[in-house]
Amino acid sequence: MLDAFEIITTSGVVLWSRTTSTIGATAVNSLINDVFIEEKTRPSETNPTYRYDKYTLKYTLVKDFGLIFVAVYQSLLGLSWVDKLLDHVRTIFVTVYKDQLSLPSATAADYPFDPYFDKELRRLDQTTGGTAPDQGPRIEVDEKKADLGEVDTGGPPPPELPQLLRAQPKAALSNGGDSSKSTPVHSPDTSRPATPLSGAASHLVTDKTHPASRGSRRARKAANVAASAPTTADTNGKRDRTTKSAAKKGRVWGPDGVADEDDGAKLDYSAPADDVRGDALPKSSAPEAIDAATVGTKNKQGQFVLKDLDDDELDSLLQSANKDKAAANGTGPASGSPFGAISGYFRNIVGGKTLTNDDLDKPLKAMEEHLISKNVARDAAIRLCDGVRAGMVGKKTAAFESTDAALRPALEQSLRKILTPRGSLDLLQSIDSVTKPTSSNVKPRPFVITILGVNGVGKSTNLSKLCYFLLQNNYRVLIAAGDTFRSGAVEQLGVHVRNLKELTEREKLGAVDIYQKGYGKDAANVAKDAVAFAAEHDYQVVLIDTAGRAHTNTQLMAALEKLVDFAKPDLILQVAEALVGNDSVGQAQNFTRALGKNRKLDGFIVSKIDTVGDACGTIVSMVHATGVPVQFIGVGQHYGDLRQLSVPWAVKMLMA
Repeated sequence: MLDAFEIITTSGVVLWSRTTSTIGATAVNSLINDVFIEEKTRPSETNPTYRYDKYTLKYTLVKDFGLIFVAVYQSLLGLSWVDKLLDHVRTIFVTVYKDQLSLPSATAADYPFDPYFDKELRRLDQTTGGTAPDQGPRIEVDEKKADLGEVDTGGPPPPELPQLLRAQPKAALSNGGDSSKSTPVHSPDTSRPATPLSGAASHLVTDKTHPASRGSRRARKAANVAASAPTTADTNGKRDRTTKSAAKKGRVWGPDGVADEDDGAKLDYSAPADDVRGDALPKSSAPEAIDAATVGTKNKQGQFVLKDLDDDELDSLLQSANKDKAAANGTGPASGSPFGAISGYFRNIVGGKTLTNDDLDKPLKAMEEHLISKNVARDAAIRLCDGVRAGMVGKKTAAFESTDAALRPALEQSLRKILTPRGSLDLLQSIDSVTKPTSSNVKPRPFVITILGVNGVGKSTNLSKLCYFLLQNNYRVLIAAGDTFRSGAVEQLGVHVRNLKELTEREKLGAVDIYQKGYGKDAANVAKDAVAFAAEHDYQVVLIDTAGRAHTNTQLMAALEKLVDFAKPDLILQVAEALVGNDSVGQAQNFTRALGKNRKLDGFIVSKIDTVGDACGTIVSMVHATGVPVQFIGVGQHYGDLRQLSVPWAVKMLMA
């Protein structure tokens, strides 16, 4: 959507540019000539606007370095996010290249700004619902050459489809044509569809001698009634079809749940049971390419490691710039925010005073209510506040110490005690210890991961994300379709497998297949057979999908113990969505109890965290209630939208 974005100096030197059309440079030259050389207009806004032909140019200045940031786009588009793009790009560019811009040879230096600009565009694409600029080539549209045939003149709507069908032969006759040469009217004996396709009315011709917009209201009503009434031929045709069809027979069910009489109708449309690798599943469209650099990085051992939630360089740059600006202006936290109110309580006690319990009662009560508003359960909020109290009582504050400086370290330490797992969360190391044992007495075997959760939380989606992460580390993965109840569950996994296969072929990574036996089978036996199949065919990881179940249904939850006993998984992960709030605590507790006395949950995958903003208290509540750590965080619906939990990120969200 952007035609050009340029960073230039006030002397006219281009430091960096991104252009998608030839008009961009011409428009920017006109801006420099009219505004900065001849000074025909004087900017009064923060991001002034300049018009050139049918284009709009928005620009902003950095007077300290003599820089001009210009965005060019078509005026017809009216892009609302350009101001935010200008502000963010200006902040990032000045922050990254501050030292170079201060040198006398700044205009001759090289500024590799493409990665930062592209990443900011992707961020805008996510935050604005997919309306961020598309930097690909596009066709120029002339505003003056609009197709008059597509313009809505404000007249009455066209008549209904049956009326149009009847009007066609009449229009042909009225124009002097022969009835034998006119378009024949469809009869019930022809293959006319019973329900016309949507949008077909726009291709039909109306009778110009009798337009639908004229005539009295009574006449139009009579015409509509006549058009909607069935013809004699239609009625006879329906009657004939009714008499030909046999009467429906009722099926009788026996006490064992099997029908006594079967008409032989095919009811199971799933893939054949012997197609364990899913080759008969329907094909899907080609998946979008994924930039692995946005998902994770390679460590020194060559392993692909997922990024943390707070691992965003642009966020860090923007926050640092905002803090510097706030410090320069002498402003603190917003007084309208909940934490601004807590800061107000602390301002009354800072200034060289040793804090006591009485001093902290009122601000910590406000903090407790603030945490509850972030979806933190009350018990967890009380525990966090107690940890903050323990970290601040007896502390002597510095003169005019900010609330952030006093609260953030104490809250982070208290939160870290809750979220830090007792054991290691290194999944790759756990897989290698099973598939590549160091002892010669231990036989290699597949590493088995089971995914559990209630209905609709995203088990299959997050399983495919986890599979993509494992494929980045060149593992051979087998996905077991253990959801044999929900219609379409096997086909859904088949689509994911096909997409992941295509991605692995493009990037030359690991391998992935699906093991499925259709519907109606025992999920525990399917999982057990999948593990045996994986061991026989040298798969390194088995991902077992399971059916969603209500955590309050004891009968369905009891089946999990059998599945765990048969499959013997090395890792059991529950998918819990961040949207449910404190109900996630009950889900986590019930799933933990359902696995049996000798087995517990190993971790959580918290999905849909991108839909709750800063209300991420669900994470704290689940870990506090069960002691089970958060293994992964789902931040979207693409295969690369999986992250690791970061305690500083959680503190930042809870204090927002």
